[in-house]
Amino acid sequence: MTRHVNKAAVAAAFGRAATTYDCHAQLQRASGTLLTEMLEGRDISTVLDAGCGTGWYSRAWREKGCHVTALDLSATMLSHAEQQGCADRYLEGDIEAINLPDRHVDLAWSNLAVQWCNELRSGLRELYRVTRSGGWVAFTTLAAGSMCELHTAWQAVDERPHANQFLPFTSIQDACEGWRCSLQIHEISQSYDSVLSAMHSLKGIGATHLHDGRKASLMTRQQLQKLSLAWPQKEGQFPLTWQLVCGVIERD
Repeated sequence: MTRHVNKAAVAAAFGRAATTYDCHAQLQRASGTLLTEMLEGRDISTVLDAGCGTGWYSRAWREKGCHVTALDLSATMLSHAEQQGCADRYLEGDIEAINLPDRHVDLAWSNLAVQWCNELRSGLRELYRVTRSGGWVAFTTLAAGSMCELHTAWQAVDERPHANQFLPFTSIQDACEGWRCSLQIHEISQSYDSVLSAMHSLKGIGATHLHDGRKASLMTRQQLQKLSLAWPQKEGQFPLTWQLVCGVIERD
């Protein structure tokens, strides 16, 4: 499935979130932990962190003694990571066109970034290309059914798309066809005290940018009230559920 993603707008959205990102990145931590568990026991010395964001996992791999190249679409995010000394090398660029030679790293790691590719297969193909034979591509992404509460709530307000639609799990499987790949799917639920705090969390990680690039308008008080009434609540809380896919591809 190919779509047109405005990469400059994505980079800008995440750039704006650079200073708040780590405060709201519980999902990114959880997904990275699950992906790390799938790689236990592997001998890894060189890592590409593709879509490094603030460099949290670049630093984690560096602290394990790995030589880390941090790649991000957002110059602001990359600058933030560099200021923190998270990696050995910093590369501004696109996962679908990585400026690295073939078979360059032991591990191409990408935590919650490939959902911003125009085509998932092309992003994974690039990660596969820069990984040495016998190495691994490890990625997490989001599947259809993510943020179902947000979609349900917005339907009570208007018919316009206000949240991204992610690929079905079967399409993610198809994108990995022909490679030796292990895929896992996990349902992760987060709870918020209000709709506003849920929306602030999404904005804090840059995730309010839509794939189709339509600019989000400011929410009115009336819309917020409608969202709050329509949001499926659980024990007085406002849940936000994610369908998280973790994948490890073995490089031939």
